[in-house]
Amino acid sequence: MRIASFMVNGRQEVGLVSGDGMTVAPLALDAEQRRAGAQAVIDLLAAGRALPGKGEALPLAEVALLAPLPRPRRNLWCVGRNYHAHAKELSASVFKDNDANPESWPIVFTKVPECVVGPRADVLLPAGVSDRIDYEAELAVVIGRGGKNIARADALAHVFGYTVVNDVTARDVQMRHQQWDMGKSFDTFCPMGPWIATADEFDGTRTRVRCWVNGELRQDGPTENMIFDIPSLIETISRGITLYPGDVIATGTPAGVGMGMQPPRYLAAGDVVRVEIDGLGTIENTFVEERT
Repeated sequence: MRIASFMVNGRQEVGLVSGDGMTVAPLALDAEQRRAGAQAVIDLLAAGRALPGKGEALPLAEVALLAPLPRPRRNLWCVGRNYHAHAKELSASVFKDNDANPESWPIVFTKVPECVVGPRADVLLPAGVSDRIDYEAELAVVIGRGGKNIARADALAHVFGYTVVNDVTARDVQMRHQQWDMGKSFDTFCPMGPWIATADEFDGTRTRVRCWVNGELRQDGPTENMIFDIPSLIETISRGITLYPGDVIATGTPAGVGMGMQPPRYLAAGDVVRVEIDGLGTIENTFVEERT
């Protein structure tokens, strides 16, 4: 099952995408549920309730896709340097002294819910605030069954599904504040989509994350190359902290970010970043100057 949030004829809807990706059938949800996007579906299933009926299928090309979770209920959990090659490419950067052994524990930070935008939305370059904007293609896990102190062996049973995100980052702000939340949380800094694929039809532990900038392949990494796999991340983040249905965990990015190049190659107005995860979907966003 693939769950999308979208606009059609000025109305926000939540629906199920067909297997061939050509149509989407809106679900019979009330206005509040429709505004919540896929969260409404997650909540219904977490409560053991059936999904409502479907309306007539619409051509996907005739709707405007939104982020499947247009406004997550709380901050997104994110993981830094979680692919071996990416950790290596940044080992000589300003982050080299952040920890003596980056493979002892995951680096976990958050992004505010308000930074989430849709899979085709523009991303704003914050004029006068940062000129070192970077991309990070990532697989994101969506929690379906909440819990606390979740054991690694049980972790995948708590996964509702998966989606694609771009963990856009202002590198200079990230460095300046010696923590990552602010440089990761600017408005529009988390494109998400195109939908959520449920765990029964998509295996996030065995897929491939790729990213193109203006058609140039920059990132290409299998999720098997994660330092901390998905069950380990869920176990770690839930230690002493309750996870809830709809929580999002961005699992880290492969090598090939702009900061890791020699010299670094940051994003500029007009750049188009495409992120694709095999078997899941694609998001593509244009970076534009923010008007003051």
